[in-house]
Amino acid sequence: QVQLVESGGGLVQPGGSLRLSCAFSGSVFSRYVMGWYRQAPGKQRELVASITGGGSTNYADFVKGRFTISRDNVKKTVYLQMNNLKPEDTAVYYCNANIGVRGYWGQGTQVTVSS
Repeated sequence: QVQLVESGGGLVQPGGSLRLSCAFSGSVFSRYVMGWYRQAPGKQRELVASITGGGSTNYADFVKGRFTISRDNVKKTVYLQMNNLKPEDTAVYYCNANIGVRGYWGQGTQVTVSS
C-alpha cells in the first residue's frame, strides 16, 4: 500500500519561496510518475508539475520558470520548489503517485500567498 505525506506548506508573501516535500512509503518508488496538483477554493484540482522515475518533467504553463519539481529515488521523496509566488498560487497542494491505472493521493498541504 502506498502512502504519501506532504509537508512544507505555509504562509508566504508575494515574491517569496516555499519548498514542498512528499514522502512516499511503499515499494518501487522509482516506477511511479510523481506529480503535484493544486486545488483552490471553488476550482477544480489541476496539475502543477510531474516527473517520471527517470527524471523527465512536465509543467503547467502557469508555473513554468517559477516552480521546479525534483525527486530523490533513494529517499523516496519528491519536491516542489516554488519561487516568485503569486497570490493566485494560493491553494491546497496535493502529491500524487501514479503507476499504470493506479493512483494515490496525499492529504494535501495549504499554501497561502498573501501580504
